[in-house]
Amino acid sequence: MDAAIASIKQLASTATADERRQIIATLHDAAYSLEDSNDTIHRFGYLHLQTAAVKIGFDLNLFKYLSEAGGPLTLEQIAQKTGAEKMFLSRYMSYLASVGTVKQVAKDQYAANNVTKNLTEKVSIAGISHCFETIGPQYQELPVFLKKTAYRNPSDEMHTVSQDAWGTPLHHFAWLGTQPEKLGYFNDYMAFRREADVSWLSVYPVAEETKGWSPERPVYVNIGGGIGHQCAQFKEKYPNVPGRVVLQDLPHSIEKALPTPGVENMVHNFFEPQPIKGQHNPMSVCRIDLTDSEAIGAKFYFFRGVMHNHPDHKIRQILLNTKAAMTPESVLLLDEWVLPETGVNAYAASMDLTMMVAFAAMERSESHWREILADVGLKIVKTYRYNPVSYESVMDVRLA
Repeated sequence: MDAAIASIKQLASTATADERRQIIATLHDAAYSLEDSNDTIHRFGYLHLQTAAVKIGFDLNLFKYLSEAGGPLTLEQIAQKTGAEKMFLSRYMSYLASVGTVKQVAKDQYAANNVTKNLTEKVSIAGISHCFETIGPQYQELPVFLKKTAYRNPSDEMHTVSQDAWGTPLHHFAWLGTQPEKLGYFNDYMAFRREADVSWLSVYPVAEETKGWSPERPVYVNIGGGIGHQCAQFKEKYPNVPGRVVLQDLPHSIEKALPTPGVENMVHNFFEPQPIKGQHNPMSVCRIDLTDSEAIGAKFYFFRGVMHNHPDHKIRQILLNTKAAMTPESVLLLDEWVLPETGVNAYAASMDLTMMVAFAAMERSESHWREILADVGLKIVKTYRYNPVSYESVMDVRLA
């Protein structure tokens, strides 16, 4: 057994992120194949408790204490640090150790392990808190919702599990805006996730596509770009690419936009006509005025993670608004998870159902994307995958 474990660890030490995920999935499959019915009951039946226990650990700042201790801590020391009663901690820490969240090194002594350290990261705290506070109650409502709707695939963003779970007529995002604490977890999670080491900029030929582009014309319009993380990354990666960089979003995001030099901020709702639009008349003036109906279209119209929040009919509306602004030189860049046709991993499959629960939306395969785009007179020229683990890809889309 020890030799087998050592061999697996050696294999993992040189694996890429994608290979590491494959190793984990293979080991999970092996473990599941060994289960009897009691094991399966315990694995599924008590999943809620794991998330709740981790949330308690965040509230106590427990994982930070253990990770910074440099060695094991006794229950007495943990009680002093957290203010929790020792009797409760003896039961709670025993549970955390049983599910691999911390390591028990002796009676009443615990230390940090790899999972403990992962749980000190800001993205972990924000993400798991968001799942516990906002997503979890919706999952709980899902069986009742599906039974009530005869197991139809949801397609109405105003009638999803979210409305039933929270007893609200509001769209999920509108409701979330009324919940400051839950909104805070969501915003933090999105912000920290967007600080990824890899992005579409690592695979897409920006310099080649913008060769000879006029500096007076908009080169990159980030539609629904939040407070501007993607615009900042574009300027940092390609400071010398000619053309104007524009961030577009709703007023509450534009008010908080990052002060990135060279980025223009513009209020725009992508369900309305795109104001930075092409003029097909070759005699049109060669200048840019974002309020002028004769403004010349952009090179790149970029969306990141926008479409997966909407059902197909809403996506078609967004695409048509953008298509009407495009010129033959324009490229619509869709930065989304592009799922494989088979063998979708658990992370992406979970995200797909989460989008269904909250928005009647989904993660989509390339064939699904091609179908939607063809419906509105657009086509995929090429798909560039930049994160194999989560299937994150940027699709180069042009006028058909």
